[in-house]
Amino acid sequence: MTEAETENGNPALEEAARELQAARHDAQVAYDCIALGDIDRAHTHALTARVAADAAMTALAAALSQPKPGLPDGS
Repeated sequence: MTEAETENGNPALEEAARELQAARHDAQVAYDCIALGDIDRAHTHALTARVAADAAMTALAAALSQPKPGLPDGS
């Protein structure tokens, strides 16, 4: 899965996938910046990776709180 897509088409899960991809990208950029000695830029990308990971957790929490299809009480 290279793009944010889920089998069931749940928007919250798709958002979580997108945010995790963004976090992975920013973490890689931070890593590369450290290797290049650009510590300020590494810090900036590490922070944006953390924000994206936090957003993914929020989206996953939203997906978990949604009723599950096909079950009468949603559990």
